[in-house]
Amino acid sequence: MTGNTRPLSNLDPAIAARLKRSVDGLIPAIAQQHDTGEVLMLGWMDDEALHRTLTTGRCTYWSRSREEYWVKGDTSGHVQHVKSVALDCDADTILVKVDQVGPACHTGTRTCFDSDELPLSG
Repeated sequence: MTGNTRPLSNLDPAIAARLKRSVDGLIPAIAQQHDTGEVLMLGWMDDEALHRTLTTGRCTYWSRSREEYWVKGDTSGHVQHVKSVALDCDADTILVKVDQVGPACHTGTRTCFDSDELPLSG
């Protein structure tokens, strides 16, 4: 990821000061269905993606592979309408409660976590 790819952020400096980012400036963002608690997906946000999410009411993520912002649903129509955004106790993970329209996973399933359950031992 190049430092010149991402623009300076308009994120509130008080929020930005609280965030604990990875070395590449990203924070994992968990999308959860607001009314059922269903965990839908994990994406990555930087300060600007979080700013856009907070101000537009739509989830914006940073694509690590394409090195660009993407708004969930802009190409698929499977929009995430933001209901609330919270930081965990360490301020190193974001929880975005959404109203998911259609599947959340790029494979076409409702959630990214429903097709590869690992066996428990013991």
